[in-house]
Amino acid sequence: MAKKFERHRQAWTPAEIGKLRLLAGKGMSLKKIATALTRSEESVKKQAKVEKLKITKAR
Repeated sequence: MAKKFERHRQAWTPAEIGKLRLLAGKGMSLKKIATALTRSEESVKKQAKVEKLKITKAR
């Protein structure tokens, strides 16, 4: 069963985008970034694409 996120369709704040850039730069996986930001993996993936960031694949 999928996790329920209370922040459904909330806009990204500049602080969250900064944290996304930092975590993606450190090479964290999509799942860990999503958990750290309390966002869905799909939301993180979409925002990373908008910001032109590369998210490493989990091995």
